[in-house]
Amino acid sequence: MRRRHLPLLAATAAFGLSRAAQAQNGWPSRTVRIVVTFPPGGSSDIVARVLSDIWSQRLPQRVVVDNRPGAGGTLGAGHVATQPADGYTLLLSNTAPIVTSPPIYPNAGYDPVTSFTHIAYLGATPLVIMVNPRRVPASVTDLAGLIAWAKAESAPPAYGSSGAGSVHHIFGEQLMARTGVRLTHVPYRGSSPMLADLLGGAIPIGFDTLPQNIENIRSGRLRAIAVTSPQRQAMAPEVPTTADAGFPGLLAENWLGLSAPAGLPAPIVAKLHAEVTAALAMPPVAKRWEELGIAVRPMTQPEFAAYVAEEVKTVGGAVKALGITAS
Repeated sequence: MRRRHLPLLAATAAFGLSRAAQAQNGWPSRTVRIVVTFPPGGSSDIVARVLSDIWSQRLPQRVVVDNRPGAGGTLGAGHVATQPADGYTLLLSNTAPIVTSPPIYPNAGYDPVTSFTHIAYLGATPLVIMVNPRRVPASVTDLAGLIAWAKAESAPPAYGSSGAGSVHHIFGEQLMARTGVRLTHVPYRGSSPMLADLLGGAIPIGFDTLPQNIENIRSGRLRAIAVTSPQRQAMAPEVPTTADAGFPGLLAENWLGLSAPAGLPAPIVAKLHAEVTAALAMPPVAKRWEELGIAVRPMTQPEFAAYVAEEVKTVGGAVKALGITAS
């Protein structure tokens, strides 16, 4: 993983403050952790490791990734919420632990808005609906066809997600509510184990981010049915959207951000937001984000905090209305 990011490390020399200048400001004076709420290999983990590599070069101390998966991301997020607000424990926040999982895990032990300082927006990716071509007939090439096939099966086909409460899980519930199809949810502890079972044929359907699966799609090991964005994606223009199949508004994205425990001092908030802005401006990072299918729009720190609060209100409220449980 670090070898893939070597060009990013070389690019850091042209940006930002020197280690000596950073050290004069007091933070950081020891190792900084970025907690990822899913196992290694997924988009959150990849993004965290890009930032870790860059910041370990730019800052006077190392920045390491700490994977703490489980319970739809709430275990890792709950851990961060209990840590001192000193800038040494950060959260690679995303839709699951902040928006969709708290209504499903009401005893998670944190409030997704008030328990954190939401620092910076890192971007968002749409999902792709995929099937194992050995389990689903070749005639099924779009969402309408998948729904018709699933309805004709004697038992509800299984779909895999990265965990109960993940955006993948919520999209599956919304798909069923919108179309009347019945599917059986199989939650995993992250995307990687779900994909292993999807590729192996243990489950016929899976939802995940598109870039992480593009090679399997191009090789024919998986068949892409639809993307959950309003428009087709440049890396796979042949894959129809959910709207192409007659379901406009059936959309989903997984946003990524950087957060910390509530009460993080304003100077550290400002410094971290500036570090994110500098990293996203680096051409190698922009290229890596493009490869990952991550779309970025500029946000100030207050704008990102407001965005999170709105997501919790609207999307989180919709999750509550669906009555989804962690089972």
